[in-house]
Amino acid sequence: MTFIPNAGDALGPIVVVFLIAALIALVLTPIVRRIVIRYEMVDHPDARRVNTVPVPRGGGLAVCAAFLIVASAFLYLNEGSTFVPIPFSLDPSEVAALLLGGGIAAGLGAIDDLFDLRARLQLLGQIGLALFAVALGVTIDFIANPLGGPTIHFSGPVAIGLTVFWIVGMINSVNWIDGLDGLSSGIALIAAVTLGLISLSNQVGPGDIGQPLIAVLCFALAGALLGFLRWNFNPASIFAGTSGVQFVGYTLAVLAILGTAKVAVALLVLGVPIIDTFWIIVRRVSQRRSPFSPDRTHIHHRLLDLGLSHRQTVLTIYGICLVLSLLSMLLSGVTQLYAFLGIFVAFGLVLFLPTRGDFDRPDELEAEAYETDP
Repeated sequence: MTFIPNAGDALGPIVVVFLIAALIALVLTPIVRRIVIRYEMVDHPDARRVNTVPVPRGGGLAVCAAFLIVASAFLYLNEGSTFVPIPFSLDPSEVAALLLGGGIAAGLGAIDDLFDLRARLQLLGQIGLALFAVALGVTIDFIANPLGGPTIHFSGPVAIGLTVFWIVGMINSVNWIDGLDGLSSGIALIAAVTLGLISLSNQVGPGDIGQPLIAVLCFALAGALLGFLRWNFNPASIFAGTSGVQFVGYTLAVLAILGTAKVAVALLVLGVPIIDTFWIIVRRVSQRRSPFSPDRTHIHHRLLDLGLSHRQTVLTIYGICLVLSLLSMLLSGVTQLYAFLGIFVAFGLVLFLPTRGDFDRPDELEAEAYETDP
């Protein structure tokens, strides 16, 4: 990976926004915890969950607030002083889609944390979020060709459909991996840092000049996640909740799009939740069950059933994500594709290996066809 010539100029702003966002999230999370407990937004233990005591949810509101405060302040100050150059391809409407859309995503998630909405309403809200982003100009117009050769371009309904699928898929991928203390927030932290570093590179192609501003925004998100992770890591005192997974999934999806065709790279960086989601759907459909029916067959459940402790499982998945992150920065083109396919096959083997978790009766776990985080 080759960094752009002015990457060093963005280092100062990156460090500042990262530390401030982390500090704000660190302070806000206990405040949010007291508020959500007052409104009884709590995850209670059941046959499928790993928490043995009630844990408040909705901590994603602190992550969202920290990111929006820091990102908005930096964008305002940068407008006048230009600490980092503003990409010519970045429109004010796209910035609004990132910030306002992220706030709406967290708000809709908080409503679910409070009222436990049905899956249909959640999905409609996610599609609405994606269409909101599209309406403000956030679309996947092109991606780098993983096999080499010319860039793959999209337009019209294909670009819109792909963008909606990407945003909704990202939200649900983060949602479905959110099964252990600190798991989804740690994965998202690694992904945000990686996307930020790649935004400072010429990885997409010779004509790409990098996007320092997107890098700063990625590190603002990473800082907010780090501050929250202090309270969310095992043993967690608060969960991210639907507010957190929707905000993080939406924001990562939009940042990947705004980051000059980094969508193809994001597939590798976020390979763990994406591949886990795919194989879980395959497994459930092969068993003639709803793809949204809750069970204990996610990658983190399988590792627990293989004998790893809670922390060992989380750290193992962190390690896999770090390897994927390094591969995304060191490899390019077809080699990234091979790495993704290798992890894809490995996950399939793990997820289909028989473990003691397979002796759990799925019908005992299905209160409905779908829950908040299946």
